[in-house]
Amino acid sequence: MAVTDITYGSRQKSMRVFVTGATGFIGSVVVWDLISAGHQVLGLSQSEAGDKSLASAGAEVHRGHLQDLASLRSGAAKSDAIIHTAFIHDFSKFQENCEIDARAIEAMGSELAGSGRPFIVTSGTGMPGPSGLATEDLDPPSVLPRISEQAAMAWAGQGVRVSVVRLPQVHNRDKMGLVSPLIAIAREKGESAYVGDGLNRWPACHLLDAAPLYRLVLEHGVGGARYNAVAEEGIPLRKIAEAIGRGLHIPVVAETPEKAAEHFGPFAFFVGADLPASSALTQQRLGWRPTQTTGLLEDLEHATDFVAHAS
Repeated sequence: MAVTDITYGSRQKSMRVFVTGATGFIGSVVVWDLISAGHQVLGLSQSEAGDKSLASAGAEVHRGHLQDLASLRSGAAKSDAIIHTAFIHDFSKFQENCEIDARAIEAMGSELAGSGRPFIVTSGTGMPGPSGLATEDLDPPSVLPRISEQAAMAWAGQGVRVSVVRLPQVHNRDKMGLVSPLIAIAREKGESAYVGDGLNRWPACHLLDAAPLYRLVLEHGVGGARYNAVAEEGIPLRKIAEAIGRGLHIPVVAETPEKAAEHFGPFAFFVGADLPASSALTQQRLGWRPTQTTGLLEDLEHATDFVAHAS
């Protein structure tokens, strides 16, 4: 039976947390971190392999997926809190997948209405800031197709303690956010490209720094707040493209903005965008500190994707 009287000022020591994306790149580490801190996890899984992975981590398995709204509602009903990390990362259907995400958030939010339970939703730092850096207090622009924040915050006035974790390019040596698709595009095209002068920037954070932020938001966050999981505020795309070129032993080229769509397909907007972000307020408000010593470019230089390709 879920506890319904949890508040951010006075929490029980342990919560039962429903985690979507629990077997994914970020969610699996969130699960491990929550269990290590003494929380119980009900993890969403859609396969036997996922079931085994969650069970081995000490989590309880909840079968379903993002388009199975009944399974999302039942998982929410059985839990003290929700951490939503799942998203369908098929950028050829980005608009459609954003709509699926919004419906999933609505379904889970409807189960939490009036309960005061925490609902932590994942978004991205990919928005331009008026002063150069995107900060936590910056409202998401309405023109972006991903409306996770807006869908979640709609429940904030209905007795749900909504918080948002905004992710940059989350990386380790196996996977690197949008950089991994860029590697695939470069391999297919035979050249690693950037747009214009390549000085536009992407923020980044190591996986082992990003995942614990969800727990800190769960335990100490404030309803209605947004938190940025940013360790490196902005890495020039030209440096990322150059590292990919070295890793694949292919030339590095500059594409014009006019030809970016032809070269990058659905990624053209992101590759040409200048999207630096800050986590200063997150660090101040939660005491979160990035501690990993390897940055995105160092992990990229030693990416397992390059090793696998070379062999």
